[in-house]
Amino acid sequence: MGCPAHAFVYNRTQCGCIPGYLYSLSTNSCALFADLGPAVELSSGVDFDSRLTFPETIFSFDSIKKFTQSQAVFLEATLVMLLCWLGFCLLLRFFPLGSDGRSHWFKIRWWISRLDISFATRHWLHDQKPVVKRKTELGGTFSIASWILFIGLFAALLYQIISKRSVEVHNIRAVNAPDLASFLNDFEFNITTISSMSCAQLRTLVTGNPLFIDHRVVPLSTFANYSCLNTTAGPTITLKCNNCRLIRDTAYISWYFVDLPNNPATAVGFQFNLTAKNHDNNKHLSFVSGILKNASDFDDKPVTYRGVVPNILKFNLFPRLYRNLRDLKLIQPLFQDFLPGSYFGDVSQLQASLESSSNGLVNTTLCVNFLSSYIVEIDNQNILGPVSFLADLGGLYCISIGIFFCFLVQCEYRIKRLRNEDSIMATIINRRKAKERWDKLRKYVRYTWGPCSLDDGRSEPDKACCTGVMTKSFHQNGSSNRRKLQKRMDGVSFSQKVTLPNEKVSPVGAQVGPSSSATVISIYNLE
Repeated sequence: MGCPAHAFVYNRTQCGCIPGYLYSLSTNSCALFADLGPAVELSSGVDFDSRLTFPETIFSFDSIKKFTQSQAVFLEATLVMLLCWLGFCLLLRFFPLGSDGRSHWFKIRWWISRLDISFATRHWLHDQKPVVKRKTELGGTFSIASWILFIGLFAALLYQIISKRSVEVHNIRAVNAPDLASFLNDFEFNITTISSMSCAQLRTLVTGNPLFIDHRVVPLSTFANYSCLNTTAGPTITLKCNNCRLIRDTAYISWYFVDLPNNPATAVGFQFNLTAKNHDNNKHLSFVSGILKNASDFDDKPVTYRGVVPNILKFNLFPRLYRNLRDLKLIQPLFQDFLPGSYFGDVSQLQASLESSSNGLVNTTLCVNFLSSYIVEIDNQNILGPVSFLADLGGLYCISIGIFFCFLVQCEYRIKRLRNEDSIMATIINRRKAKERWDKLRKYVRYTWGPCSLDDGRSEPDKACCTGVMTKSFHQNGSSNRRKLQKRMDGVSFSQKVTLPNEKVSPVGAQVGPSSSATVISIYNLE
């Protein structure tokens, strides 16, 4: 009556968790065991993506890889920027240029035409015309588009150099005993029996297993030193071997846990972690780790391990020789298989096993197979040298320029008004500059000879000047002014001193205007 949830009563007074559930002493409850992370995790201990040592001291490539996981990121960003630029330039063409060249749209389109740095001498030309440098709005659009494409492809090429700049080459060769004896590695095996048991229930650790045909029983001290540690997940068996010489093909290590009062020998899974490192080089560490929780390969039914049939965990040790790392000799542990022993998935069967003294143990066997027939020699070959890099770089530039050059030729060939769009914008610019200079000239004439000296058709006839002298239009006095000019030209001397009257008389008859081909000035004798 006092058993927690997901538990049952056995031997009338004791409680046991149902299959697949683990008892927690702190919470006094049974909880379903669920592993987190991958079932088996493997690491060779050698990073093959560290060939460029000098740039890594300046830039942190690992932080860049978090944001750029593949070349598709660079290509997608390039495509987005390219479409935005072309769409922006296309939208500007819907706005008129105007005639004065002072609008913001004209200034933007003019500066786009100044960006024509790639196709300035490749525009549409008539036959037998010299090649001139022309900068058009269409050329500026496609020039920047070609550079956007080139920079995006160049970034993707750099990412390929950083991430996939070398190829890992494996060469397998047969070896003899002296070669294997030179592999001196430090091993550590950690096998955790996930349960509510403790190290007090551990009884023996022996080498050899009578279930195998070829077995040799030898002292455990010849292979490794062992210890047991109580953890929150269960008792952990640790086997350590420093500077090991693996000359035997297979080694077996067995141990088991027995029942104690109010603490039966049950388990819901196994957690393993095997590491190996070179005795003289602690920089590289190879390991294999994982969690085993279910004995069935067809379903995920929770089970509880208990009984005399051992649970066998098979591992392989594979020798590797890294030629690119100063002939580093490292053993790679690999997880091969898990052969479950006695387990129960039904509550009634587990209850009967807990009430039977013959099944009061959890037997575990570690099988280590040393693959000593062959050695894997590993070396890296660089797939991208300086010559191939420059070739790829030049190819990307030619592709970027060639694509938009074809677009430029087709647009100017099919749309004739695009052939002279540079002259249209230049005409507007010249007209604006001429008007600005003409306005400066008008201001100079007005300031020097007075506002009545400039007869451009804006002054009204018979209107008094600011000096009080009546003036007439140029059309009325034009012929008389010309006659007086011819008569008085001989009598005019710029070096002769002339006595000026008390009242200034403004010269009349000067015609200055943008439409006149020459400037006619009538000079009067001041008498």
